[in-house]
Parts: sequence; structure tokens; C-alpha cells
Amino acid sequence: MTTFYVEQFGCRATQADGAAIERQLRERGFAAAAQSSAADVVVLNTCTVTAAADTQARDAIRKIHAANPATRIIVTGCYAQRAPEELAALPGVTYVVGNSHKPQIPSLLHSISPSLPQREDPLLLPTPPILTGDIFATTDVLVAPVLGGEGNHTRPTLKIQDGCNARCSFCVIPFVRGKSRSLPVATVLAEIRRLAASGFREIVLSGISLGTYGRDLSPRVEFLDLLRRILHETAVERLRISSIEPLDVTQDLIEFFAANDCLAPHFHMPLQSASDRILAAMHRWYRAEHYARRIEIIREVLPHAAIGADVLTGFPGESDDDHAATLRFIDERPFTYLHVFSYSSRPGTKAAALTNHVPGHVIKRRARELRALADGKSAAFRQSQLGRLLRVLTLHRGANDDPAHTPALSENYLSVMIPEVLPHNRWLTVRATHSDGKHLIGLPQSVAEMAAIGA
Repeated sequence: MTTFYVEQFGCRATQADGAAIERQLRERGFAAAAQSSAADVVVLNTCTVTAAADTQARDAIRKIHAANPATRIIVTGCYAQRAPEELAALPGVTYVVGNSHKPQIPSLLHSISPSLPQREDPLLLPTPPILTGDIFATTDVLVAPVLGGEGNHTRPTLKIQDGCNARCSFCVIPFVRGKSRSLPVATVLAEIRRLAASGFREIVLSGISLGTYGRDLSPRVEFLDLLRRILHETAVERLRISSIEPLDVTQDLIEFFAANDCLAPHFHMPLQSASDRILAAMHRWYRAEHYARRIEIIREVLPHAAIGADVLTGFPGESDDDHAATLRFIDERPFTYLHVFSYSSRPGTKAAALTNHVPGHVIKRRARELRALADGKSAAFRQSQLGRLLRVLTLHRGANDDPAHTPALSENYLSVMIPEVLPHNRWLTVRATHSDGKHLIGLPQSVAEMAAIGA
């Protein structure tokens, strides 16, 4: 029997695609290997959002091939869609499959068998077959919940939307994932029912442009209406949404979150910059005042909600004043965490053609300043939660976790450590007593809950 291993890179959407590929391969009778070195075929699911992501994928291909030259390597994902010839030229690559042809991967494995003769020197072989096509003609959404990785042993991520209709000048994603398209409502509900029936208590909804969910369906479905149906028609105990564009965070959406305890009070809204000049150059559709108003409404309605943001530093033409405006904007507002990214030129984007690129050493300095500010914001938010009762979900303990503590996640996205050994995937009410600098320490408050959780 042919064995396979899916090696993942990149964002939640890429991980969801990898989970879907794994599900399809298992359903077709292939066996999953525990690690790449034990597999007949390695499916490398790539990201291309930065140059570093490209480098990481190439390095992984070389290492897999060096460790076992007989292993067949299928490279897929966003990098494969963007630059298939570049990947096909690497030794050890058997197929390059763009996002446009991902559903064909199970069929490709039928053409690969460990009984085939050993491959000769790859440098003497012809270029591996390349399967790519017009990504904008793609209408399907690969679906399977992500059940592995950080937190996902307990909290699966379900991708319900793919692609993006925006054209941010720095972003290559629309060109490798295509137009926005949505999983049908019935499929979303069926997947969530299956996960809830399997015992999962928190489910995370993700997408490339999550707030645009349903606009391509006929009849059109609003994201808020989907959330209503999920809460009314499934047994999900807590639903969390991943990144959502600020203009899709309406007052109606915020108030709906406040009115439903099953929705985690957590909003991750990409900011990128707080300089209106840079936002315009990025082709972002909002300005700093629009973003600020969203934060104000969230804090008014949900005082303890998590508010996170992506920030991109070093965009071409970004001045010291633009950077200072972003620092000031963040400093003056109640962000609870940040994801800081350094600008990376992506082939084919409008920003790549600009000439006023920021020097690398300047980008690194600005990124350090933003991350230092982010650390302060996270520490202040943890401090603000001391003494509060938090509803947490215990998580699967990782190999590097303290064996005397149980990791947990609060509804407002705080990492909590409980100084007792408890099973994962259990609700618990804890009081936040202090912080160890990275986590809150939470003491269980209910004897009845402790008795139930130990049952």
C-alpha cells in the first residue's frame, strides 16, 4: 500500500487545504505515514506570502530528497500556483500541482507506487509534470477541518471561504487562490454537526476573506446569517472566527456577538498601517479613522474582547512619519495582541514595481519596535484580567508544556495555565490570579466542575 505524508506550510487556509487532501487520500485507501522519511509520497503544501516562505519550501524539498531519494515529492499550494517551473526544476520533485488542480492529487498518487524502479539521477530526467490552470476559473472550496497543530487537537479550524476579490498592492494571494468563493451553507452546517458530534467544543471558522462569505452564493448569504444558522441549527458550544476585514466588522455583527455567549468575543482585524497615505498606496479600502471606530464599538459593547491585528511594516515609500503614525495609533488603542510582518516584495504585485523600497535594516528596526509595543499591549491586557472569572477550554498538552500544569484558552483568547493536571477539551471556570509574563495563571473555582472534569 502506498503511504503518504502531508507537510504543511503557511496560513490556516493552507493548513485546511492540507487537511482536505489528507482526508481525500485516506478515503481513496492510501495510508498516512507518521513522518516524511517513512512515506512513499510526500505532498508538500506550500505558502508564498513572503520570500521567506518560498525559501522554506525549497529547503524542505531539498532535505526530504536528500534524506530519501526514492521518495516521490508532490509540491502543491500557493507557491506551486505562482511559480511551478521554479519548483519543477528542483531535484526530487515528481509533480507540481497548482491550487487550481489540487483535487487531482489523489488520482496522481494512483500513478505512483513503491514498486516502481528507483529514480535515476534527477538532473538527467525531464522536467516533472506541471498541473496548473486558471485559478480564477476555480469554483470549489477544499474542505476538511484542521485537527492537528497548535491548539487544533482540541479546537479544529474549518475553512468555509477561499480566494479574495480585493487587490491589495502588496498581496499575491488573489493571484494564487483566485476569486472569493464560499462553501455552501448546508456543507458548513454538516461539517460543524459532525465535529460537534465527535466531541469538539470549540470550532474556529476561517477563510481568506471571511467577511465576504456567501456573496457568491445563489441566493446570496450574509456572513451574519450563516452565524445565526450555525448557532440555531447545530450543537456547537463555542464558535470563534479568525481574521476578518475591518469594514466587515459592522455594529450588527458586534452586537450579535455580545448577545450570544456561544460566540467567542475575539476580533482579529488586519490593520497593516495607520498611515492613510500608506493605506491608499496599499489599496486598502479603509482609513485609520474607520478602523478606530470599529475598535471603539467593540470596546463599548464587549469591554473584555480580544482585539488583534496584522501590521505590515516597510511597505515601499513608508517614511519614519508613517511608521510613527502606526506606532502612535496602536499605542493609543486597546489592542490585545499583534501579528507583525515585514514587507516582502512578491512577483506580479503592483508594489513590486515600485522603486522606493525601504532598506532592510530599517524594516527590521521598525518590526522590532512594533513587536516591543505588541508585547506591552499583551501584558497590559493580561493585567486587566487579573481577578476576573474566565471561562476556559482546557487544551491538549504539548510535548514542551509543563507537566504539572494544564494549558487552556479563554473566550477572549488569553493563554491560561492551570496548576493542576486535567484532561483536555473540558470547560472550566477559573479566576485569573497572576501572570507569569506569558500566560495567566488560573485557579479553578467550582468544586462541581472539578468533579465533572475528572469524571
